[in-house]
Amino acid sequence: MIKVRTFTQNLEIMKTIGELNKLDDVVNNFLKTEKVKKVLSVSDAVTTNNEGMTMGIIRVLTYEL
Repeated sequence: MIKVRTFTQNLEIMKTIGELNKLDDVVNNFLKTEKVKKVLSVSDAVTTNNEGMTMGIIRVLTYEL
């Protein structure tokens, strides 16, 4: 069965690397706990505020159980 899961993470100035690592940890934990057999795709998109500054990231994961 193919499924899609979305993860989000806020990004703050000067903390981006740590926040991206945190997002990676959340996704990796999900893959382990759900016993995902195969990852079909991973896509990242950023969200911005009215001034065009990056505020967050959305990661979409397509996977097979």
